[in-house]
Amino acid sequence: MPDFQPDARLAADSHALAELPLCQVRLMNDARFPWLVLLPRRPGVSEVFDLEEGEQQQLWQEATAVGRALKDSFDGDKLNIATLGNMVAQLHVHVIVRHRGDAAWPGPVWGHGQPEAYRPEALKDLHERLLAQLDTLPLAAPHPPKG
Repeated sequence: MPDFQPDARLAADSHALAELPLCQVRLMNDARFPWLVLLPRRPGVSEVFDLEEGEQQQLWQEATAVGRALKDSFDGDKLNIATLGNMVAQLHVHVIVRHRGDAAWPGPVWGHGQPEAYRPEALKDLHERLLAQLDTLPLAAPHPPKG
């Protein structure tokens, strides 16, 4: 979809990872938490109800499939899936694996401490690991984002 662009703040705080049938998948640049963000590639959408009914179902299927794969891959204790949009109005879904004893447990990850950026070599390894996980999802095969 040519009109779709991630919000500038999301683009600055994350790395493009893959494209699913509806969403662009981005890795948040905070090594403290396994944390992906799904952005439906629909310009001007800020709420789930702004999507067509079939797209709402697709969003939930993608979020739950990504969440299951991420939780399994990182042996998480809990999975957090959330849409907030208070800072960034563009509709996006956070998918975060939590571990008892992580930097923010049991509270939310938002506003807790300072993000720790991935080192380049760790980012490359994680990118490959996550793409391999996404490739196993019961969705259309993910592919790298364009641009």
